[in-house]
Amino acid sequence: MTQPHLSRLLPFFWALLFATVATVAPLRAANIVVMIGEDEYRTWESLPEFVKSDLEPAGYHVTIIQADAKDKNQFLGLIEALKDADLLFVSVRRRTIPKEQLDAVREHVTSGKPLMGIRTASHAFSLLPKHTLDDPALAIWPEFDHEVLGGNYTGHFAREPAAVSIVPGQENHPIVKGIDFDGFIAIGGLYRNTPLQPTATALLIGTAEGPKVEPIAWTHLYGPNKARVFYTSMGHIDDFANPKFRLLLKNAVAWTLEK
Repeated sequence: MTQPHLSRLLPFFWALLFATVATVAPLRAANIVVMIGEDEYRTWESLPEFVKSDLEPAGYHVTIIQADAKDKNQFLGLIEALKDADLLFVSVRRRTIPKEQLDAVREHVTSGKPLMGIRTASHAFSLLPKHTLDDPALAIWPEFDHEVLGGNYTGHFAREPAAVSIVPGQENHPIVKGIDFDGFIAIGGLYRNTPLQPTATALLIGTAEGPKVEPIAWTHLYGPNKARVFYTSMGHIDDFANPKFRLLLKNAVAWTLEK
């Protein structure tokens, strides 16, 4: 066979090689760890349902870590699960968890791996005012909201619905792609988050009667490795009944996992 014939066959050989590699070593599904520990918004019900209806059909592998029924500050299996996690999804409220478990959360996001938080994640690892931590085996991270999420949680307004709209200039952000915000209502009341940290980028605002206007969803890049972070103060169980909210979360999962 002459050299010209070989050159014409090279593209065919390369295509065959790539097809063989793809068959032998398919892309690995992203591993998501969902951490649930709160007593108000029933995310122990809504998030597992969201995983089944929206995340697993999209090809994600999801591990759900619920707070232990006998000790609400224990998240058994969290350390092991985070070793292979690509994304940590947090729905936790005021838990003082074992130090080694909180260290695993720190390591995950400090290494540059993404994190998502909903609703009470803004005070996930904080004590109530005037409370103290007396057990050295447990740990808190009161700066988690400011440092990691990029937020500024200082309480909440009355629990009344709020209209959700896009922050001007963010209409083309991938997280809001495909969502019709006409009639998008957040349930459960607005959190006070104004002003966000300067490094956060607000995507959505909520407006309730008064008028009360607060950022209701935003992104942030955490640490020197620029871990992608998404947070929304939505997360009431009735929010999950809204397909628009579930699409928002699904879009956020895809955005945080982008390289």
